[in-house]
Amino acid sequence: MKQGRMSLIFGGDISIGEDPFKYFSGVIPMLEAADVRMAQLETPYVKTVSEFAGVHMTTSALAPLTGHFDLMTVCGNHFYDLGETGVKDTLEWLDEHKIAHAGGGNDYKSAKEPAFFEKNRVRFGVLGYNALGPKSSFANETKGGCASVNFTRAMIPVGEDVSRHENDTYDYKKPIHIDSDVNICNFPDASSLMSMQSDISALRPHCDVLIVYFHKGMVHKPVEVADHERMMCRMAIDAGADVVFSSHSHLLRGCEVYKGKTIYHGLNNFVMWAPGLSPFYKGKKTKTTEFSSGGGEEWVKKRVERFGFIPDIEYPTYPFHPDSIYTIAAKCVIEDGMIAETRYIPLLVNKEGITNVVGRLDGGQAVFDYMVKITEGAGLNVRYEWDGDEVLIIEK
Repeated sequence: MKQGRMSLIFGGDISIGEDPFKYFSGVIPMLEAADVRMAQLETPYVKTVSEFAGVHMTTSALAPLTGHFDLMTVCGNHFYDLGETGVKDTLEWLDEHKIAHAGGGNDYKSAKEPAFFEKNRVRFGVLGYNALGPKSSFANETKGGCASVNFTRAMIPVGEDVSRHENDTYDYKKPIHIDSDVNICNFPDASSLMSMQSDISALRPHCDVLIVYFHKGMVHKPVEVADHERMMCRMAIDAGADVVFSSHSHLLRGCEVYKGKTIYHGLNNFVMWAPGLSPFYKGKKTKTTEFSSGGGEEWVKKRVERFGFIPDIEYPTYPFHPDSIYTIAAKCVIEDGMIAETRYIPLLVNKEGITNVVGRLDGGQAVFDYMVKITEGAGLNVRYEWDGDEVLIIEK
């Protein structure tokens, strides 16, 4: 029997570039205090940059991950942004630095392979899936990319007006106007869902703690957890998952408990440096170009049309929805080789774009209140309770 007590931390999306240790400075003490550390690596990196590639997207930016993480999921919508080279170089860097990875590979077979590692005689198995696209990021037999849950996406009219169908929002090069009288719906393919369940069932006998991560959710849209997301996460638990983590929306989502297992529907950003999304940041983008700076009125207009918010000029490297400053790290307490308790640790992003751990009296209550609001707003079945400066997740 496995004995002893361990803590597992899972963070949301990570994308780093300039001065990476600065942006990790607020969370490194938390990571060093944990026994097992995981997160989602949002963007790929390359060993050397071309004339037109981002100067900050080299694998040297990943240095803060060394010694601070045991595993990265790599199944985000941006994982194929730098093509085959980005996939290959990112995975090679993780391998060289002894960081396990799940959810991505140099072909379909390797992308679907679970990651294994052992800590204190407890065996961890992890699977990761991209469940939102773009489909160009999905691995297949001849190209690298993400493991995936395939789907059909459509825009469904709310009223009687006929609207258009849509291929894949994230394949568009320019933002598009999302009509207010339609709902955007994903319809996961039944065969893909069954394949995902088969992966989990096959992994179950080989590990003590089985973790599934989904890259999912409506980007930049607060509160909402779509029915297909809940169904997919519950299917993962039915197949044998002990806990489900997810991110993508660049906003927090609430948690739910299903059959005694916790689903974190959206962990938001963990450490994020994204000046390319801001019209206000001044700095080097490539060897020959600068990030856009100043007014950026046309860019802001398009962003408002697509997502309904304007980036805050006071957050030049963190140009997300205003609610995105509230974020969390998931924490699982493991006893005797099983998850005995689930929690979260409140985090706040400051105006420098640095994510910091916050206690109940120094900013954590604002995160707690936000989590209560979005969890109740989504109709999820948990309540939260302070335990020191951490928050317990309790089924109602």
